Amino acid sequence: MLVKVKVYPCSKEEGVTKLAEDKYEIMVNEKPEMNMANDRARQLLAVYFGLLESKVKLVHGGHQQNKIFEIADLN
Repeated sequence: MLVKVKVYPCSKEEGVTKLAEDKYEIMVNEKPEMNMANDRARQLLAVYFGLLESKVKLVHGGHQQNKIFEIADLN
C-alpha cells in the first residue's frame, strides 16, 4: 500500500495524523539533514501501523516535504 505523507521537521511534538485513507501528516523533532527526518518519519509510520521498520520504505520525495511511503504486510 502506498501512502502520501507530508513531513514537518523540527516540530516541538512528534506524531502521525491521518487526513484521508492514504494521506498522513507526520511531525518529527529531527532536522531535515542527513536523512534524519526521513528516518524518524519512517519509524513513526512503523509504530503507527504496528509493523517493523523494515516493512516501511520511502519510495519518493527523499529531499522534499511531500513523500510517498510503501507500507508492506498490513494484514
